[in-house]
Amino acid sequence: MHHPHTHTSVAIITARGGSKRIPRKNIKEFCGKPILLYSIEAALSSGSFNEVMVSTDDDEIAVLAKQAGACVPFRRSASAADDYATTDEVIAEVLAMYETQGLRFDRFCCIYPTAPFLTAERLREAMALLDTHESVMPVVAYSYPPQRSVVIRDGRLVRRFPEYLNARSQDLERFYHDCGQFYACRTDAFLRAQTTDVDDLVPLILSEAEVQDIDTMEDWELAQEKYRRLTERQNP
Repeated sequence: MHHPHTHTSVAIITARGGSKRIPRKNIKEFCGKPILLYSIEAALSSGSFNEVMVSTDDDEIAVLAKQAGACVPFRRSASAADDYATTDEVIAEVLAMYETQGLRFDRFCCIYPTAPFLTAERLREAMALLDTHESVMPVVAYSYPPQRSVVIRDGRLVRRFPEYLNARSQDLERFYHDCGQFYACRTDAFLRAQTTDVDDLVPLILSEAEVQDIDTMEDWELAQEKYRRLTERQNP
């Protein structure tokens, strides 16, 4: 018998074949295995999902995803795989494709394929927050107060917010930014707004140690160093 309080959830891992700055970025080897596998393994081991799928336009990625235990029920369209497709557009396409198969999930978590610091625990926390909220975004605090920013105008430094010049650090509001790891959302809220950025969007606050943006080869090397240090600490 179907329990009235259970929700169906899908993990949508977005891994197109192309990438601008780092060739084959989504399946490039990271500390010994293709980086995509970290996202798949975190999603599978979280136990939070009825289905863990990879949205891709690429044969090699599809094969790898299936070997890792994810499913690839359909291919991503060319328009959703180009450089200008937004994450929201990719999610919308996946949900619509499932709909044509008669499948509807109450909740989803859209996970980036380059998130080796993502843990099953964090995914469980995020999905649990959807019991009481519509959408969740992992964020990290800026380490330095942005209110003290300086900008360059005509070759000279100018304080961007001179009104904060003499404010004490503890009196400044904390600024946060998106971790670029995942977005968890209730499907009905997403379909209503066509974005995960709905009004009832709550934070999952992560520490600097578990966040690393990977855009360039320098970032990649830095992330591997950080990951090695992390795993050495955990398994001495």
